[in-house]
Amino acid sequence: MKFFNNIFLILFFIIIGCGNSTKEINIYTSRHYHSDDGLYSIFTDKTGIKVNVISGKGAALIERIKSEGKKSPADIFFTVDAGNLWKVQSKGYFQTISSNKIKSIVPENLRGPNDEWIAIAKRARVIFYNPKKVSYNEIKNLSYEDLSNPKWKGRIAIRSSNNMYNQSLVASLISNNGIQKTETWAQGFISNFARKPQGNDRSQIIAVANEEADLAIANSYYIGLMLSGSKGSDQLEAAKKVKMHFPNQENRGTHINISGAGILKNAPNSENAIEFLEFLLSEEMQKNIVKNSYEYPILENVDPHLSIKNFGINFKEDRTSVADFGTLNPEAIKLMDRVGWK
Repeated sequence: MKFFNNIFLILFFIIIGCGNSTKEINIYTSRHYHSDDGLYSIFTDKTGIKVNVISGKGAALIERIKSEGKKSPADIFFTVDAGNLWKVQSKGYFQTISSNKIKSIVPENLRGPNDEWIAIAKRARVIFYNPKKVSYNEIKNLSYEDLSNPKWKGRIAIRSSNNMYNQSLVASLISNNGIQKTETWAQGFISNFARKPQGNDRSQIIAVANEEADLAIANSYYIGLMLSGSKGSDQLEAAKKVKMHFPNQENRGTHINISGAGILKNAPNSENAIEFLEFLLSEEMQKNIVKNSYEYPILENVDPHLSIKNFGINFKEDRTSVADFGTLNPEAIKLMDRVGWK
């Protein structure tokens, strides 16, 4: 009898061991934050769930999911910009996120259709300006729509139309103002460019600091990266020369986009995936994320990094559904092409 009891105990621990060996989650990510590795490590330490990460460009990861088909090991697609999440959803690769906890935390306007993807952090697409070149009266109450005014001719820097951040901004304008008004706006807007669109968002801020342009449109967190010194002393000095303005405070508010994630339709570890998303939305992890990415938190009781907070946190946010940035993306691209936004 003792022999059989020992056999039973051995088998029991083998089963438990096998169970633990499959306690994992597979994340496909196009986010390029080294600090995300720290999030994964903390998650494993707290839950015992191993995190396997595949990094790459969004388009390449989507193609990988397609080629893997129903046997894809991917549990979560983690990326930036609602437009990129919509691309994954439009191909039918996501499933509904069935967590009441997540729905209670993430506002409806920061979730995708059918709750198939959610925001993890927010970013604002703001106006950076050189106070030596732009007066208080010029910048006060300035909106995105105002940037088509001829008074700004030769004064604006922005990156190219193939950038998803700009496509989402235009999609939000279409959502609020309609195609015709947005196209008229875009025609005036591009005629005010100080130079041919070039470089990334930080390049636009540098152009303003160097007086190559008077103002630029860029994502808010880039100024945090530059002020941190992690991008070099030249960018640190450039960041000190500019100020940040939140557009459209007199009406709908400043354009808000997201970093976000969704659970893949064929996820082999969907319960672990839900646990991971809930983990990212915890107070501790929201503090961790914004401390390292310079984004804005989803949780209202968490402050952004001090360098971002110093520019102001009580600004009015545009509550337009981020899902619109995806569904209207094709229209935004066609509109930008029609007006000659290179």
